[in-house]
Amino acid sequence: MDKQRLVQTAQALVAEGKGILAADESSGTIKRRFDSINVESTEGSRRNYREMLFRTAGVNEFLSGVILFDETIRQDAADGTSMVKVLADQGIIPGIKVDKGTVPLPEAPDELVTEGLDGLRDRLKEYNDLGAGFTKWRAVIGISDETPTSYSLATNAHALARFAALSQEAGLVPIVEPEVLRDGDHDIDRCFEVTEETLREVFDQLAQQKVLLEGMLLKPSMVISGGSAGKRADPREVAERTIECFKRTLPASVPGIVFLSGGEPDDSVTANLNALNQQAAAANAPWEFSFSFGRSLQGAPLAAWAGKAENTEAAALAFYTRAKLTGAARKGAA
Repeated sequence: MDKQRLVQTAQALVAEGKGILAADESSGTIKRRFDSINVESTEGSRRNYREMLFRTAGVNEFLSGVILFDETIRQDAADGTSMVKVLADQGIIPGIKVDKGTVPLPEAPDELVTEGLDGLRDRLKEYNDLGAGFTKWRAVIGISDETPTSYSLATNAHALARFAALSQEAGLVPIVEPEVLRDGDHDIDRCFEVTEETLREVFDQLAQQKVLLEGMLLKPSMVISGGSAGKRADPREVAERTIECFKRTLPASVPGIVFLSGGEPDDSVTANLNALNQQAAAANAPWEFSFSFGRSLQGAPLAAWAGKAENTEAAALAFYTRAKLTGAARKGAA
């Protein structure tokens, strides 16, 4: 393990004013996105769309990294340049999603566990050779009256820690993503409770498996009200409760937090990120508060693109605008 390289990469990913684009949609997910704009999902259409994002002029002012899907890290752009080189030439670090998605947890059919540990060591070596600098693994934690169970939390946290340890062994910075879903009508107090319990379990497993905390990043949900809650917390309360929860659970040695958007509306997630960064200094938060957004950054450019080459310029402008606004929120200046 090259500890210095891991630490330097982790710090670069949370550089001031910058964050990560999550462009790692699985084949099924990108198909649903393309269906929404009546575009067939083919290897060529996926490449054209993602190349439009990656080549957007000036977007490297706001992006430190991009999470790729397995197909994309192996693809060439239309001119024959590898997608990895397209990013690296702009100073953007290519990353790779390495989990294999979720399946029902045995004996707990209402909960999920993430697969992909089998053969991961060999895949990580290949991704390193292909030019990746970091990795990502997502666990899914649902909130209901009965869930999450301690069984689900322990199983998912163990997988996250195994992934992180193997990634660091391969010289890649792991982004550990325990997503507490916003689905439901729960209030912010219930989200706080579940998030705290989840993060305690995750960091206990990370410690047991000797993960270098300075060489990893956390990709959590914000502490927010459920998506269908009757009363939703405002950005100030979201920021206060999120920082409070993290102070109880996160070691200061973790260099940064790259929040997921989790399906939250664009304006809402940007306002929450802005409030978090505005309150970070006053709260003496030791971590960088950055972003790793997919839908929040891609919704506007996807609609503008609509699968048509003549719309590339308009789509790139929409992407640049969203990235610039998110970059401002990253600094608490939106």
